[in-house]
Amino acid sequence: MKELKGRDLFLIGCTLFTMFFGAGNLIFPPAIAAQAGAMTWWAVIGLTVSAVGLPVLGVVAVARSGGMDALCGRVHPLFAKVFTVTAYLAIGPCLAIPRTASTSFEMAVPPFAGADAPMALFQFLYSAAFFALALLVALRPEKLTDRLGKIMCPLLILLVVVTFAACLADPLQGYGPAGAGYESPGKAVITGFLRGYQTMDVIAALAFGIVISLNIQARGIAPERAVVRGTIRAGAIAGVLLFLIYAMLAHIGALSGGAFPDPDNGAAALTNIVHALFGRRGDLLLAAIFVIACFNVCVGLICSCGEYFAELCPKIPYRGWAILFAIASMALANAGLDQILALSVPALNIIYPVAITLSLLSLFQSRLVGRDQVWPIVILFTGAASILLELLGLLAPALLDRIPLASLGLGWVLPALLGLIAGLLASRKAGR
Repeated sequence: MKELKGRDLFLIGCTLFTMFFGAGNLIFPPAIAAQAGAMTWWAVIGLTVSAVGLPVLGVVAVARSGGMDALCGRVHPLFAKVFTVTAYLAIGPCLAIPRTASTSFEMAVPPFAGADAPMALFQFLYSAAFFALALLVALRPEKLTDRLGKIMCPLLILLVVVTFAACLADPLQGYGPAGAGYESPGKAVITGFLRGYQTMDVIAALAFGIVISLNIQARGIAPERAVVRGTIRAGAIAGVLLFLIYAMLAHIGALSGGAFPDPDNGAAALTNIVHALFGRRGDLLLAAIFVIACFNVCVGLICSCGEYFAELCPKIPYRGWAILFAIASMALANAGLDQILALSVPALNIIYPVAITLSLLSLFQSRLVGRDQVWPIVILFTGAASILLELLGLLAPALLDRIPLASLGLGWVLPALLGLIAGLLASRKAGR
């Protein structure tokens, strides 16, 4: 049986890395490090668990289960359809795809345009070109390895490495003091974990499996078991690349925080240091990094969403779905994105704990054989808690302080554990 290995395996891993690594992944590590200062590497440990470990776990979960639908189907067939459609829409045309254009535009155009420049027109032209190119690449999803893995991934990594090397050559004033939330190694690990948790890459991990499988099959790997193993190994390679790039970005951010204290966000931390190191050319370097990263994610999301909906509604072929998502995303990137964000972010806050819980349960699926009640009850408890927490956050935020771990964004953890206990008890009774 032919296995995915060597150069092909590495390229698939690079492809998956580029699909993960967007604007948020660029911004979080330097933002964390700028605040962590001398405690940066402790914070990186926490960041690695939540922003590398959990997404890789999501890839493994989908691969072992035979797809996102099959994974969710362990809960209930209706849940599988509703959750999967909601997840794809939330990380696709309703949020993440439009945001790739709007975020990269902010880094690529305004810094070089005059104060009186017609920004609305520039944004329309930029988004039209951005989505046209992304669609052109996305129309051949089985070729992503040749386009993203071979070309865009090395280019993106090269630009980050250039910035990192410049920081090694000129460390400015060094790391600054640890800020609030990073005063001790333990606090730094926890805060790094919680900040990395906000990348919400586990949802993307569940969605990307379908495209990665296509690219593995395009390499001549046909048996399902070989595709699953190849996907898991590619996920591990993507995780290693994510860790290495996060570590570089963290070092860059820590130096930026030492030289320019209290940046507004990760983008400001990056902007400050590239200006100090490269002058005006730093704007071009940073713009290129953001545009490439956002472009890669945009292509990956269009492919993933298009493939899923083409399977769900085969009357419209993949090409039709891809074009539809590209056009809709361009429209949202230019008008109404703030309103979409207002609706989509709460939806993601509800979906994300469920996605993590599904991934964790998949690790123990062999031990849950014959305990079928565990899956639906755990997900019921987790989903209900996530919805309740989101409603309280909108209607009565003061009440959140009374719920364990809610202030950390982890208020769903105890309900999930209670659901696990209830599921095990229910399964035992059903077995009798």
